[in-house]
Amino acid sequence: MTKVLLYNIKKDYDIEKFKDLKPIPIDRTSNDKYKLFDIIRDIYQEKEDNKKPSITGNLVDKGDTVVLVMPQDKAAPKDRLIKPQVMTIRELIDKNTTCISTSLENFENCIKSLKNPPDLIITDSKVFLDVYKLKPEESRLTSFSVLMSGFKGDVSYFMESVKVLDHEIDNILIAEVCTHPPIEEDIGTVKIPKMLKSKYPDVNIDFARGEDFPDIEKYDLIIECGSCMFNRASVISRVKKCKEKAIPMTNYGITIAYLKGILDKIDYQV
Repeated sequence: MTKVLLYNIKKDYDIEKFKDLKPIPIDRTSNDKYKLFDIIRDIYQEKEDNKKPSITGNLVDKGDTVVLVMPQDKAAPKDRLIKPQVMTIRELIDKNTTCISTSLENFENCIKSLKNPPDLIITDSKVFLDVYKLKPEESRLTSFSVLMSGFKGDVSYFMESVKVLDHEIDNILIAEVCTHPPIEEDIGTVKIPKMLKSKYPDVNIDFARGEDFPDIEKYDLIIECGSCMFNRASVISRVKKCKEKAIPMTNYGITIAYLKGILDKIDYQV
């Protein structure tokens, strides 16, 4: 919301000309200087809040119901949730939504227990298709990884870049920012490569971890994780480098949605 502070105006001043800017008239005869300070503080705080990046953006509003499907793998810290899940839950609470967390196994029961279908479902990308098949038709669907692509990177570029998979490609780089040892069914080193190989049996797939980002010119596509352990500046720096060399770049969630044939069925915020 745009606000204009009108201070020390005359009573007969034509305030109507500012009505579209949500004016805040201040009585110049008032001796309550603290009221003015409070108004200035509120305007400043609103300006600062609007500058902060958002994970869910305009996908949720106050009062919405959001279901989070959060299967926990062996790499997840014991007794804790992974960072994207924690960040998303906190933002949803701050937005005054009803936030419900569940597993894939309990997802169907969770939906049936609700009086109305949830406004949004956020899932772990590795179970994208499973959740899509079970979700109510009215509910929108996205994933933590897809949300991170808008929060940390350039989701428009990522969504456009994944379309390179419509054609034969020779070399792909999968870049995992996290440095934890990959588990047996790791999404970056096992599941996504398996899906890619089923579509392009002869494609060469290389891997990078942590801050390692090798010479990228030979690659037809770069697929990065959700980058929850990178700051936005680091991800945007990689995006800029890819754009300068005209190399498509996307991320795990968007790639999985594409390979599962539901990319046009998911929601994302820019």
